[in-house]
Amino acid sequence: MRLTLSNFVNYTSFMKFHYSILCILITFISYSQSVFDQDQVIEKTMSQRWELDDEDKNGTFKLTFYKPIFVLPARWSSNPNELPQSESLENSFTEVQNYDQVEAKFQLSLKTKLIQSFLFGHGDIWLGFTQLANWQVYNDPVSRPFRELNYEPELIVNFPMKVNLFGIDLRMAGLAFNHQSNGRDLPRSRSWNRIMFHAAFEKDNFQLYLKPWIRIESSDKDDNPAISEYIGRMEANAIYNKNKHSIYVIGKNSLDFDKNRGSLEINYLYSVKSNLRLHFQAFTGYGETLIDYNHKQTTLGIGISFIDW
Repeated sequence: MRLTLSNFVNYTSFMKFHYSILCILITFISYSQSVFDQDQVIEKTMSQRWELDDEDKNGTFKLTFYKPIFVLPARWSSNPNELPQSESLENSFTEVQNYDQVEAKFQLSLKTKLIQSFLFGHGDIWLGFTQLANWQVYNDPVSRPFRELNYEPELIVNFPMKVNLFGIDLRMAGLAFNHQSNGRDLPRSRSWNRIMFHAAFEKDNFQLYLKPWIRIESSDKDDNPAISEYIGRMEANAIYNKNKHSIYVIGKNSLDFDKNRGSLEINYLYSVKSNLRLHFQAFTGYGETLIDYNHKQTTLGIGISFIDW
């Protein structure tokens, strides 16, 4: 191929872009290794992650990890959502978007305790924040846009518990006010608010989180009126850790027996060094992101993970 000025500029831009991605990954890895032990896989109990027992209390306003933190440079979709729709016509696309089947996906998630041992010394209040990004990083014809960014702040009231139920321990329960949105204008805008209840169980290397919720109906215009019929009304997270291997499964369901919908996400992680892990992710169903809340697809992703549940 003949080298032209245009080709040279494109090649230079390409190399600068991938150098930036590499720098981001190195920063993540360095930070992860500086926080955690460098030779052993650090598996934290539910009490250590949520400071349930007295010996695990760490006070307030200290940032800790919340949901899994991962980077998937390659995520393939069986059915890219090129014409996002909503029951609200204002929030429906009229032109097909030129999206690639392969994009990048990453998630950041942190929490901090605002109040410790309130209500007669039995409860904690946490502030959590999660950001999920889907990036058309390989789609040069449309300037590599972020296809979707989801922001999820939540205020969590949590109560430590020690109740044995059929051989498994109920370790905590509570509720949260959860807001999720993509911060976009029309027709991309999607958002909803929920009161989420939770109960968490633990037995040896196994953890189970059950999260039913009630949607708070919007008094103004609703970006996605039927979102509960697709993403669902309940979530279950099952986590199993064994040596260098971790599996966590996230299932969501509409709890509607006539039109049963939801999603299933399976994650497998293998520890390379300490909390740096290879991460394989498979998703099928509705609502992988807010813009896809009523769009069904199957996706496969591969990358690295730094923190899991």
